[in-house]
Amino acid sequence: MTIDRRQFSTGLLAASLIAMPGVLRAQAKPRVVVIGGGPGGATVAKYVARDSQGAIDVTMVEPLEQFITCFHSNLFLGDMRSMASITHPYKLGGYGVKHVRQMAAAIDRDKKQVRLADGSVLDYDRLVVAPGIDIKFDSVPGYSEAAAEIMPHGWKPGAQTLLVKKQLDALEDGATIVMLAPPNPYRCPPGPYERVSVMAMVLKAKGHTKSKIIVIDPKDKFSKMALFQEGWQKHYPGMVEWMDPKMHGGLKSVDPKAMTVTTDFETIKASMVNVIPAQMAGKIARDSGLANPSGFCPIDAASMKSTIDPNIYVLGDAAIAGAMPKSAFSANSQAKVVANAVRGDLTGARTFPARYANTCWSVLAKDDTVKVGGRYEPKDGAIAEVEGFVSKTGEESGLRFQTAEENMGWYAGITADIFA
Repeated sequence: MTIDRRQFSTGLLAASLIAMPGVLRAQAKPRVVVIGGGPGGATVAKYVARDSQGAIDVTMVEPLEQFITCFHSNLFLGDMRSMASITHPYKLGGYGVKHVRQMAAAIDRDKKQVRLADGSVLDYDRLVVAPGIDIKFDSVPGYSEAAAEIMPHGWKPGAQTLLVKKQLDALEDGATIVMLAPPNPYRCPPGPYERVSVMAMVLKAKGHTKSKIIVIDPKDKFSKMALFQEGWQKHYPGMVEWMDPKMHGGLKSVDPKAMTVTTDFETIKASMVNVIPAQMAGKIARDSGLANPSGFCPIDAASMKSTIDPNIYVLGDAAIAGAMPKSAFSANSQAKVVANAVRGDLTGARTFPARYANTCWSVLAKDDTVKVGGRYEPKDGAIAEVEGFVSKTGEESGLRFQTAEENMGWYAGITADIFA
């Protein structure tokens, strides 16, 4: 067979590429794998894929086909939202995001690989870890994963949310609800106290004015404390009793079979117990050595890059984010900083200084909502608040109604930004 000069040149080029596999790798798209499809993970996946315009291969590892938000799940408990309205299918394929519906089983940081539950492997150039929180069941004596089927925590959305709702709706007048509030840090700092408010709202709507909610708190203060206490007194007088450590002396144990909670000073018999234990970063982050002894993951404040592995970014509830609270708004804000950093890192695109924001709304009663929030920037190696705001006690009803409307508008906007 005769080989002409063009065929020969092509053959030499192919041979040289085979001999130098680095050339082929250089021509391939950089690969970003995102573990977790919540407000942090899904937002990163969307923004990296969309804004790189196909220059980066993006894979999101998330076993769920649709996501139930923990934010606004309290409104579901309070009959202000349906479960369908807080459930969101992923619609990220149009941006080029590959959605792998499996659990991430392990991260091999040396090989830069994610091993999936079925044993298959995903290679990455940069990895984003956004696994949310895990519950520390043993932080409450007598509590366990099995006990959570009797004394639900409701701090992960889905079945636990439904169980809290089922138990709340089954109560009769005169019932006692005991909530065990969590120690810092934890997901959604105002969340337990908003839950108390909507529980009281449900009871009051049924005419259950003899019922009582007792909050046993390991903290001596909490987010929006003055606002919540003012709201409880205004809307649910005599129904809510908040106990700090000086009042209860310390939690001793819970007994799911007896439905009792024991403190240093007394044993309380309850009709319903909502246990919200201490929390930590999701298992995949801890197992991969990305967390420090606190159980959460240290990060570079300017990029959310792990301080333990420069090829990995950690954000959302799993990260140690300085002054930023663990919230959906925070995770969404951090995700955009991460997306910007990842694009710059892998494609040389222009990057911008990190700027973060957060707002948390809390329902006190129907049409009575308050908020807290701020802006944040890197400072002295941590994320620091540069401007903050909070609703004031004694605000007139029109402003509180406006804040309630703002809350609903924010939810519609952020879920579209994350999932659509």
